[in-house]
Amino acid sequence: MLPSVSLLQSLQPSQWSAMLVIYLVAITAEAMSGALAAGRRDMDVFGVAVIAFVTALGGGTLRDMVLGHYPIGWTQHPEYVFLVIAAGLLTTLVARHMHRLQRVFLVLDGMGLVAFSLIGCSVALELDYPLFVVVISGMLTGISGGILRDVLCNQVPVVFRRELYASVSLAVCLLFLALRSLDVHAEVNTIVCFVLGLGLRLLAIRFHWRLPVFSYQQRWE
Repeated sequence: MLPSVSLLQSLQPSQWSAMLVIYLVAITAEAMSGALAAGRRDMDVFGVAVIAFVTALGGGTLRDMVLGHYPIGWTQHPEYVFLVIAAGLLTTLVARHMHRLQRVFLVLDGMGLVAFSLIGCSVALELDYPLFVVVISGMLTGISGGILRDVLCNQVPVVFRRELYASVSLAVCLLFLALRSLDVHAEVNTIVCFVLGLGLRLLAIRFHWRLPVFSYQQRWE
């Protein structure tokens, strides 16, 4: 979700712009990935709108509830609700003209994963939570929307079954905090983490990097 007004007021204009841009990229990309997932399940336009909304705003909503960060961001900025629903519905019009739809889906999802992870860290830092909680907040924001999307679309969540996903969120959060501890400029920190995080996610997709898989198939007599 978008960092609160108090956080934005504490930033320099260039830093505020970077956070706003990264947020808009995140919700648009995740709304489109949600719409594509709904389309693969042959949902009607209402279903597409709901899945787009949950995918884009669900992670931030859960994070704010866990951290006690009220009011929840999108309730104060209804224009972002209109944006994600519009992005989801627009995707239904252009999806048939997209080539290699699966790759588009994964790239959009990766952009949302990295951007939300960064925003989740920023919100927890604003609330003065310990660094461990900051990392959990980033990961919760990054992966929860995708989990909700996949559950509602009756799929095993991508975070549990494909190339590095939650691990990318963790790496982004740790890099963000490491660069922050080195007093790297906030905007530079955000851009570096976004580019490297998205690059790691795309490399994981390209080369099928994944965590060890646990397969248990014992039959009971």
